[in-house]
Order: sequence, then C-alpha cells, then structure tokens
Amino acid sequence: MTWTRPAEPIRSRVAYAAAHVVAHAHGEVDWEHTLAFRHELWSWGLGVADAMDTAQRGMGLDWPTTRELIERSAAEARSVGGALVCGAGTDQLDTTGPHPLTAVTAAYVEQIDVVEAAGATVVVMASRALAAAAAGPDDYLQVYDEVLSQVDRPVILHWLGPMFDPALAGYWGSADLAVATKTFVELVATHADRVDGVKVSLLDAEHEIALRSELPAGVRLYTGDDYHYPDLIIGDGTGHSNGGGHSDALLGIFAAIYPAASTALQRLDAGDDEAARAILASTQELSRHVFAEPTRYYKTGIAFLSWLNGHQPTFTMLGGLETMRSHHHLRRTYELAGDCDLLLDPDLAEFRMRSLEAP
Repeated sequence: MTWTRPAEPIRSRVAYAAAHVVAHAHGEVDWEHTLAFRHELWSWGLGVADAMDTAQRGMGLDWPTTRELIERSAAEARSVGGALVCGAGTDQLDTTGPHPLTAVTAAYVEQIDVVEAAGATVVVMASRALAAAAAGPDDYLQVYDEVLSQVDRPVILHWLGPMFDPALAGYWGSADLAVATKTFVELVATHADRVDGVKVSLLDAEHEIALRSELPAGVRLYTGDDYHYPDLIIGDGTGHSNGGGHSDALLGIFAAIYPAASTALQRLDAGDDEAARAILASTQELSRHVFAEPTRYYKTGIAFLSWLNGHQPTFTMLGGLETMRSHHHLRRTYELAGDCDLLLDPDLAEFRMRSLEAP
C-alpha cells in the first residue's frame, strides 16, 4: 500500500493521535525525538493528543515533566499550526490519599490552567484521586461541575475504562455501566456549551454508538476504542458526529498507524467510504494485538513501533516499561506491522528486530 501525506487539511473527521514520550537509555525524556515525532504526526494531517495515558501519565511521567511536555509541545504546535489537545488530571496529588473533593478539584484546576495558558485544548482526564475519594455519582458531578465552571474554552471529557487503568473501576460512581452512563450524559448535557466532545475508551462499540446518540447537538464523540475504530469512524454515512452517524477519533493506535490513518481519512474526504474502511480494517489486527490484555501496557507497542520505524534511537521507556511485553508479543507486533505496510523502512526494522533478539 502507498501512503500519502495530505495536500490540504483533513475535513471529514477530527482526528488526534495520542503520542508517546521517547526516553533516553538512561531513563530521562529525550526531548529532541519526543517533539520530532509530534511534527511527524502533524505532517500527516493529524492532530496530536499529548500528556495523556499514551504518554505514560500515571505510569512513569510525573507532573513536573508533564507540565514541561505540555509547554514544549504547545510551542511546537504553534510553529506549524498543528492541532493539539493535552490532558489535565490530578496526578500532582500524592498517592497516600484519599484526598478531599476540594483538593481534587483544585488539582484539576491547576493543570487546566497550565494547558490553557499554553494555548492547547484541555482534555479533562479521569482521575484516580477522584475515583478513590468519591462516594457516589453526586461527588463526581460536584467536582466536574466546579471544574467545568472555570474553564475558558470548551474541553474534551475523557472516560477511561478499567482495562486501561484498574484504579478507575466504577468511574462516575457506579460499576453498572448503564448507571454510570446516565451520570455522564447528565454532566455533558448540563455543560454542553463547555464541552467540545467526549473521548470514550471502554472498548465497547455498542455502548459507544448508543452514547453517541444521547449526546447534545454539537458535542462530538471521539472514539478511544482501539479494537473497533474502523466501523466507528466510518459510521453509517449520515455525516453526523452524534445522533448515530460516526465517531471522530482520539486514538493511541493512530500514533502507530498514522500513515494509514491519514490516507484513510483522505479517502473519506474524497467520498470513498469503502476504501477508507478497508484501509483502517487492514490495521485492526495489529491494533488489537498491541492493545491485548493487560491493555494498559499497549504503550510498549507504540514505543516499539516508533523505534522500528526510526523515530527514536533506542527502545527504552520511562520506568522500564519496555520490559512489559514479551519477546513473542513484540515479534508478532513486528510481523503484523509488516503485513499492513507500516514498517516504513523494512530493512531498518528487520535490523532492529534482529538486534533485539540477538543473544
């Protein structure tokens, strides 16, 4: 397959690739390659979602470094006119909690202020501290009501499922998905003028389609479903991002398949839905493998493919997270990427794969 960079902005969907952080061999952030990778994503017409779970929030990236990442990425985005959204959470709070709801709210506001000051769109991330402190749905509504009342521009709300972070089980105040969804929809409806969209990462396509139809007019649903994204993004052809039409995208896998994702969206712009669907579907087996259980270690696969494709000099991650997938898993990742033409320099990828497996 021949991948093509777009000659003009992508119009048919709003699409963000959730970018990872490149680490030096000694364990610190490699800023040069981290920022260069974001430029690579922008050059393919995709927006960048930064400082989120793909960037190892809560799994190696602390708040002071996250703040620096947000400010650096925002400066780079301004230099090329690239679209950028950044995560704001509560991970500056210590882990000895639980913390009072007022402290959780203040932590959110502190991070939102950093993202807004940098000029990026805020993604209000799910909070481990809130999950630990909340006694039920009303506590979630109280915190989010206060947070959303203080934002300067519409934000994206992120619902991250426990398969990505077990500490978020029962988010929105209930382990019953229907009950949690009711609370979530109530929150969005109350603050529709302050919500650009919602990113839903539950790996449940039926739930996402149903939720899409319940959102207020003008509120986008950004799929975070790295298992079912081809059908969710292409949708039913009605052209509406809610009301049952299609999902937009904010996906970790887009950081690995960005040439294919961009080319598919260009075909969608040209009115060729079936070609777009076929391109995205060709990457689905790779994505499901990268996001296989335990799903939270998908970040290892994103960094591994970045290394195979020459975007970083070493296959290392913050906190040694590169060790969280077996050699068998990585070998299969390499094979599947080759099958869908996503090893951009096959000779380099083969050399690096062999070097990883050398005794």
